[in-house]
Amino acid sequence: MLPYLELAERLASRGHRVSYVSTARNLARLPPLRRHGAAGGDHGGGAVDLVPLKLPRVDGLPEGAESTNDVPGDKLEPLWKAFDTLAAPLADYLAAACAAGGNSKPDWVLTDTFHHWAPLIAGEHGVPSAMLLPTAAMIASLAGAGRDHAELVAASVFEHPRSRATDGDTALRVARECAAWELDAFSLAAALIGKPLVPLGLLPPSPDGGRAAAAAHGDDDDAVRWLDLQPPKSVVYVALGSEVPLRVELVHELALGLELARTRFLWALRKPRDVADADVLHGLGRNARFMEGRKVGLMVARNEDDGSFDCRGIASAVRGVMVEEGSRKIFVENAKKVQQIVADKELQERYVDEFVQRLRSYMSGYGKPSGANDPTTS
Repeated sequence: MLPYLELAERLASRGHRVSYVSTARNLARLPPLRRHGAAGGDHGGGAVDLVPLKLPRVDGLPEGAESTNDVPGDKLEPLWKAFDTLAAPLADYLAAACAAGGNSKPDWVLTDTFHHWAPLIAGEHGVPSAMLLPTAAMIASLAGAGRDHAELVAASVFEHPRSRATDGDTALRVARECAAWELDAFSLAAALIGKPLVPLGLLPPSPDGGRAAAAAHGDDDDAVRWLDLQPPKSVVYVALGSEVPLRVELVHELALGLELARTRFLWALRKPRDVADADVLHGLGRNARFMEGRKVGLMVARNEDDGSFDCRGIASAVRGVMVEEGSRKIFVENAKKVQQIVADKELQERYVDEFVQRLRSYMSGYGKPSGANDPTTS
């Protein structure tokens, strides 16, 4: 949800009014919204409006569960079922907004693959839609692959059962991706999915991660203060992503491996839960292979059958990146090249500008005036 909120904020900063639609609990998890002043032109000041939809109870869904973070990976079906019931309230919301006319009618609906029914609803109200692909790794996994392998990857990534229904309904597909870094892979992905694919850039957060605002309110936490005391380039940051389920025994192996490597580390750890073996680190292998191919990191050796790893593999990979000078030098040089792209604010903002222009260009041929000013994300 955070990358989509970042997109909403970027659009609002350009004078657009964005309705961010989700369930009440998911909206409550979001960080505070930024304030946007007048952006000039015909738009006036932009804003992000949070629109809560009530998620109904369904059999098998734990109390209060409203996201994939709230349920084990092998028990997602009740969550899908609950979210599918949101089609009706979303249709009611769009109907009311369209009936109000003027600036209340959305010019676009931007949706992710989770809400596979949203494009059809948008089309019924005469509103074009774009599908937001969830991760840059989907495109990155195609890089360096042969054509046959790439087609298999694309089939598994872009044609998930929950996204097939949108194939004939979405005007655009959008990826949180930086084509400047992997143009060949991006072009191949666009050809394989057979629909316009627009890069959004990486949508990075503020360069200091919001630290300046936190410091102003006296909120600098212990982790930040500890980092300030460490020598430069001496700390390994460990993060698996919010959607990665990790069994307790694998958490122990990871911790032991970090200790064996004898390097400083900072670990962003969510409380682990017991899940089916098939869900361990699902989908991260392709991304890891891609990063290793770009020589910005090393893959941790793992069991190809179930994705598990051990402490020795962790320690070996960490030492290869942090301690062994021969390999470390290569990784540092290549990481700096990646950092230049990620930190290039003008480049990243240009991607968003070009995305907005694509929306406007489409609208000019859709029978409405250009100058869209209320994209709706769901």
